[in-house]
This record gives sequence, structure tokens and C-alpha cells, in this order.
Amino acid sequence: MRNFDYSKYKTCRWDNEILNYLARIHEYKGKQDLFLQQKPLELEKLVEVAKVQSIESSNRIEGIVTTGTRLGQLAKEKTAPRNRNEKEIAGYRDVLRTVHENYEFIPVTGNIILQLHRELMQYADTGNGGRYKMTQNYLRETRPDGTEFIRFTPVPPYETEPCVRAICENYRRIAEDSSVDSLLVIPVFLHDFLCIHPFDDGNGRMSRLLTLLLLYRAGYMAGKYISLEKHIEKTKDAYYDALEEASAGWHEEKDDPTPFVKYMLGVVLACYREFETRMELIGGNTKITETGKGKKKLVTTKSSAYDIVKASVDGKIGKFTKRELAEICPSISEKSVEASLKKLVDEGYVKKYGVGRNTFYAKS
Repeated sequence: MRNFDYSKYKTCRWDNEILNYLARIHEYKGKQDLFLQQKPLELEKLVEVAKVQSIESSNRIEGIVTTGTRLGQLAKEKTAPRNRNEKEIAGYRDVLRTVHENYEFIPVTGNIILQLHRELMQYADTGNGGRYKMTQNYLRETRPDGTEFIRFTPVPPYETEPCVRAICENYRRIAEDSSVDSLLVIPVFLHDFLCIHPFDDGNGRMSRLLTLLLLYRAGYMAGKYISLEKHIEKTKDAYYDALEEASAGWHEEKDDPTPFVKYMLGVVLACYREFETRMELIGGNTKITETGKGKKKLVTTKSSAYDIVKASVDGKIGKFTKRELAEICPSISEKSVEASLKKLVDEGYVKKYGVGRNTFYAKS
């Protein structure tokens, strides 16, 4: 069985790109608590928007979809799942809620991973929730001509449980002594988890839920307010490319996780950037100022609904919908978004296209 020794990263020399990612994320994390002190009600709205986006994106990566209306109802537990896809979506919703509300009390162990997987698959009819794979699985890829080939062969079933136990133990050990930045070890753990591919179904979704759990436990909370899964879905080709590159030589312990580490750090940084932008929209003109003796505080000038919507429009590239604007402006009502958008159209700042459900907008 492969040896999982994360202590080797204590002496690993990372390149300047990774060091730059770390510095910028640490800077954002330093502002995080200050931002979280303001507008708790609006922040809760951000959480609700991010939850829906996370449920939708993480499942859509795996080809699991439903209508927007049904998704919203399932996310808010206002309906029961009607088919297999909706059962998968409901399971993800429940685990996401568990992680959001209990991350401080969820240690990283093999048993916990099995419990989370059981919850993920609880509505499915497969009967394999909370059980490691019983047969060998393969990561397949389809060529442009339609033929399939095996891109990667995960560990065999008999090695699955000891491998999962080993990555959990090594992660906990290195996280407890803080000898390696958690932002570096988390992607390594996730990469190993995906190479083990411990389950018959749900490995990708489990990896994204574990990403949130590990980041939250390490104090990086941006994924709670900005959907990390949505950022992964938007860049899923780069995600799969980074996984494939990092997996070369994995069984022989000659792999280099650097490509996947860079990819995940980029996703975390993107979440923090968007989080700061949203906080500025919520709080108006927000600045962090020194108050003496090394202390800092937030000074905020409140923005009108019109200003918030206009600033949101300025941040959009290409076309957008009213729903998309409402999602990034949770501090104001949908009616205020609609009224502000209409005013921007009347002023010629924004142009409206289409009618009814096909309506979209773009900056003039």
C-alpha cells in the first residue's frame, strides 16, 4: 500500500506562484473576521444564496440536474425529491447543512467520511451509502471520436479502508502541529482522496464537501458565503486537467501535487475576492482603518439600492439576468433590484433584451 507521509511537506520548497497565493489568501483571511462583524442579517442571506448555488453546481458537475424551481424548493426543503436526480440533490443539501452547522465538531476520520457518505446517499436507491467500494472502479475519459479509455485506476477495494484511514491520520497529525500551512495540506489530502476513489458513487461530491469541512476547520470561511462549488464548476476543465497532471506516478509515490494545489488555491482566492466584493455591495463604501495600538475597525457609508445594483452591474461581463443580480445583492429585496434595474434601463446605462423568461440585460 502507498505510504501517505504529509510530514515531507515541512521541507518542501514551493514555487513563487504558490507562495503568492498563500500571501494573498492570508491577507483576505485577516480581513474576514472584521467583515463578519457587520451586517449579520445580510450575511445570512449570502449563506442561503451560496447554499443553493453549491447544491446546484456540485451536482451539475456530475450531470445531476433538475429545474431551477425544483432546485430552490429542494434546497429549502419545501418539497420531497421525485426522481433519482432529486434524491441525489437532497442528499447533498443535507450534508452541506451538516458541514455548515457543525464543522467545529466534525473530526476528519474514516468513520466520519463514511457517515457523511451515508447521509449523502440516504435518499438514493443504490444501497451503497456509507460503504466503501466492493469492486474495482476506474476513472474513464471519452476521446473526441467517442471511444473510451481508462485515465486512472484507483486503489483496489481491499486497500481502500486502510488508505482512507492513513490520509485522515496523517492530515490530523500535520494539522495539529501546524508545521505545514493548512492551505497546502488540504489540497494534498483531497487529491489523495480522489486518487483512492473510495466509493462506487459520490466521490466527486464528497471531495467538495470535505473541501468545505477542512477549510472551515482551518478558519477559512469564504466558502460559506460564496459558493466554492460554483467556482469549481466554472473552471471544471482546469480542475480535471490539474487532477490528471498531479496524478501521474501516484501509485509509485512519484506524483507531484503542485498542479492541484495551485488550482485549489486559485479557487479559494477567487471566493475571497468575490466575498470582499459582496461585502462592499452590502455595506456600501467600507474601509478598514487603524484605531491605534494595532487595532482595526470597519468604517461604512451605506449605499442606496440603486447604487448597489449599479455597482453589481459594473462588475458583470457580458449578459446577465435579473435573478443573477438578485443573488449578488442579498441585502435588498427583489422588488428593489427590479426597480433599480428598470431605472438603469431608462437611463440607457443598461440595455434589455428578450421578453418573459428569456429576458436578459447587458451594459450599453
